[in-house]
Amino acid sequence: MSSLIEQAAQRLEQLRQAGVVLPDAPIQAPTSPDLPPTLPSAEPEAPAVQSKRVELDLVALGAQGFLVPTAPRTFIADQYRVIKRPLIKNAMGKGADKLEHGNLIMVTSALAGEGKSFTSLNLALSIAAELDNTVMLVDADVARPSVLRMLGLPQGPGLLDVLENQVDMADVLLRTNVDKLTILPSGTPHPRATELLASDAMTALLADMAKRYPDRIIIFDSPPLLLTTESRVLASHMGQIVIVVHADKTLQGAVQQALASIETCPVKMMLLNQAHASSEGSYGYGYGYGYGYGYGNDAKSE
Repeated sequence: MSSLIEQAAQRLEQLRQAGVVLPDAPIQAPTSPDLPPTLPSAEPEAPAVQSKRVELDLVALGAQGFLVPTAPRTFIADQYRVIKRPLIKNAMGKGADKLEHGNLIMVTSALAGEGKSFTSLNLALSIAAELDNTVMLVDADVARPSVLRMLGLPQGPGLLDVLENQVDMADVLLRTNVDKLTILPSGTPHPRATELLASDAMTALLADMAKRYPDRIIIFDSPPLLLTTESRVLASHMGQIVIVVHADKTLQGAVQQALASIETCPVKMMLLNQAHASSEGSYGYGYGYGYGYGYGNDAKSE
């Protein structure tokens, strides 16, 4: 005895021979208790969304003192190599203690005008030159974003829009012509930015960012610690924090107060900016852990 499917096929052929016009859609076989239900065919997967690519003016950035790949080796470039080395070591789990979210690094300051954004961008550019790491620079200074402005790019959607579920991360990431460097803008200004940064959505986003790519280091350009609450909220998620201090300007009391506001972060690095103790130039750095406050060699900065 012919099966139901064979009978349906024979009937279909008879109708065609009789000149009956049949629809193009495939005819479903008749259902029967003896046959399993027909499963719907899987829809083709949507193509992966590619991040937008932007072209940075490397000549203009180099003229402003940024460590672009085309720039010659300089004293400041060597200093950033020294600064980034312990950060990378901690980020990759090769430090003395394994850090949770060690690859999330916040760059901040006690007050405004101390050079944190300049440091954030140069640190990201220096890490992008590494053979074994990629870097994402996040403009987390949601009150006064400056990363896109420094790069000569127009403002657009970013971090805050992702937290509001307005866009996907892939829609707002900016791939650059600096190999291994990606930018995440701050996004559309929001009156409840602090609450967004303190939300469960932010916690989940940072956990995903920290674990998605094992070779990626994420630099957050954060607001000053003593001027906003957003920076303190952000600091609670970080594995490492770099505090930029303006030499001969920032009072020691302000630095101590800033340190006290982020005491739960396991690693804090102090970086002295605009020092004037070397014939080489006017940039200095110093770093320590915990409450350490040390000054190191001097390097050059614009």
